[in-house]
Parts: sequence; structure tokens; C-alpha cells
Amino acid sequence: MNQFNYTLIRLGMNAAIIAIVFYSIIIHEISHAYAAYALGDDSAKRAGRLSLNPLKHIDIFGTVILPLILYFSAGFIYGYAKPVPFNPYNFRDYKRDSGLTALAGPVSNILIAILMAIIFHLSTPIVQHVLYYVIFLNLLLAFFNLIPFPPLDGSKVLGMVLTDEAYFKWTAQERKGMIYLFAVIIISNLLGLNLISRIVLPPVQFVMKLLGLP
Repeated sequence: MNQFNYTLIRLGMNAAIIAIVFYSIIIHEISHAYAAYALGDDSAKRAGRLSLNPLKHIDIFGTVILPLILYFSAGFIYGYAKPVPFNPYNFRDYKRDSGLTALAGPVSNILIAILMAIIFHLSTPIVQHVLYYVIFLNLLLAFFNLIPFPPLDGSKVLGMVLTDEAYFKWTAQERKGMIYLFAVIIISNLLGLNLISRIVLPPVQFVMKLLGLP
């Protein structure tokens, strides 16, 4: 194989990885929308967010630019689509159903990883290369979002077991939380501490082993 053909294959594989992970982020948000709808809130449906059409969900910065920047600069992936509208006051149980709606996103990425792992074990080496990174990045996305820190999904999952007073104080930190979170990411990486990677990579690696991946 000459260098030109090798380069084309590498570009094709990278494009496939980006495309699948991009849609994985979209599925993450759609899962939030379906969970909210199933639990009694139709805000996402009325906003047209139950659609698999990615154009309904894409946020150029959050869905495309941010994941690429973080992966190539900090070694992990985090992305988001347009926030799924939901009204927790339509739920029967405010805290429980908000937590379940939040949990649906990371669970969807774990399920994608499991499905891709099954295909991985039935595929050729080139396809396996693509799927390996798709699985890894989906698990990164899932476990990063499960960190119990506002505004990540894990903060609402944690909220399911908090008292009402603690819950509202905790979730009230969502706007400031994003600033604090990225400050921690940037500073810890500049200092070589890589705190987020230390938190997220162990469960990712554990699940990768369970799926029979090196």
C-alpha cells in the first residue's frame, strides 16, 4: 500500500469516527427528550426534539467544535447539542424523574458502546479500528456526564437522593458550575494533574475490558 492510499484510508477512518461520535451526541440528547416525554413532560415533543433529524439538535460549538477541542487538547470528550427543553413540574416526582431524564443520556452512550462492541468482534481490522475509538469515546462521554457536578447529568442523578432543600441548592449552581468545571479542566491540565481523566478513565477502562476490548 503506497503512502497516498494509506493517507486516504486514515482520513476515511477518522471521518467515520467523527461522524458516528457526532451522532452519538445527538442520540444522547434525543434520549433525554424521550425519557422526559415518557415520564409525563411533552415540552421536547412540542419543540420537535423527538426527531432523529440531527438538524433539530445541532449546536455548532457544543456538538462539533467543543468535543474536538477537548479530545485533542485534554484527552477526553465532552459535547452537547441544543438543550432539550423540559418542565420538571410536569413530572409526578420532580427529583426522581428529573434524575431519570438526565440518566437517559449517558445510558444511551453506554448502549451504543455495547452495540458497537458486538459489531467489533464480528468485523475486519479496519472496521475494528474505527469501532474501538467509537466505543471509547462513547464511554468517555457517558462517564464524564455522570460526574455528579452541575450542570452535568450526574448532578441530577445525585439529586434523586438529596433532600428537597439540598437538591434546589445543588441544582441552582448549574450556570456557575460550567465555569467552575472548565476552570478545573484547564488548570488541572496545565499543572499536569489531569483530574477529569483520573476520574473518568478508570470506569471507561473497566467497561472496555468487560466488552472484551484491549
